[in-house]
Amino acid sequence: MSDQHLDPAGNTQQFRAYANRVDNEATQPKKRSMALPIIAVVLAIAIVGVVAYLLLR
Repeated sequence: MSDQHLDPAGNTQQFRAYANRVDNEATQPKKRSMALPIIAVVLAIAIVGVVAYLLLR
């Protein structure tokens, strides 16, 4: 028959490993995507170009 006794030390160690991993992820700064600033600059250049074209036409 198999032993139904669970080792509490194993569960505690697993929990501590999980808790430390979550804490480490929370303390690291998140990487920012450069997509939004690049899109904003491209749109601004396009709008200025369209306005300049319409004014000089």
